[in-house]
Amino acid sequence: MINLKTEEEIEIVRENNLLVSKTLAELAKHIRPGITTLALDAIAEQYIRDNGAVPGFLGYQGYPNSLCVSVNDTVVHGIPSKYALREGDIVSVDCGTYYKGFYGDSAYTFEVGEVSSDVKKLLEVTKESLFKGITFAVEGNRVGDVSAAVQQHAEANGFSVVREMVGHGLGKLMHEEPEVPNYGSRGRGPKLQTGMVICIEPMINLGKKQIYMERDGWTIRTSDRKPSAHFELAVAIRKGEADILSTFKFIEEVLEEKRR
Repeated sequence: MINLKTEEEIEIVRENNLLVSKTLAELAKHIRPGITTLALDAIAEQYIRDNGAVPGFLGYQGYPNSLCVSVNDTVVHGIPSKYALREGDIVSVDCGTYYKGFYGDSAYTFEVGEVSSDVKKLLEVTKESLFKGITFAVEGNRVGDVSAAVQQHAEANGFSVVREMVGHGLGKLMHEEPEVPNYGSRGRGPKLQTGMVICIEPMINLGKKQIYMERDGWTIRTSDRKPSAHFELAVAIRKGEADILSTFKFIEEVLEEKRR
């Protein structure tokens, strides 16, 4: 069943997602060669708690940490560890919060130092595919319209779309109906209506679309061990234009400052 939110509830979800966005921006200050993914996890947990919320992922279905930190060929759900980031890595950071009875959820893939041109293109196209999908996230459309827009842009640029991992509704639960795949056909799937909040999150691979799960029961990797990118934003469905509840603005301001 799809849970429609009131305007007041959507504003609480927005508060959560803005905090997630600011947490990812705080992490952007620290992402560099030599920092461990476990150190990033500690920074995020402290920042979330300092801002009056609790980490949404910590303990969720038994998950042991506050962040999912997925490096290179890890698609999603990478568990923070003593691994130190290296020059040329990419790292997808997925973050969640819980505040006032609702969740926030967003992800961003960061470059660590200088990355190869093909990997840089993968990140650019994955982010573009997210925004292509968001343009269709309006009342009266269907989930398949969003899914098809993501898939078409990714595949037109020579990349592959992960099938098994999907976006989702967001609210009092971290994962609500409907599922939001990153592939599909226009005009198919649940109809979008005002009051719905969904997370759109393309997971796009440089190589083949196939994935596998590590023995830890969480870590998802590409079968050919080629890099994967992941970007995620939360969106409230409206008439005419999607209402994006999270933002990459804070992250990109930090990254721009680091480039100077």
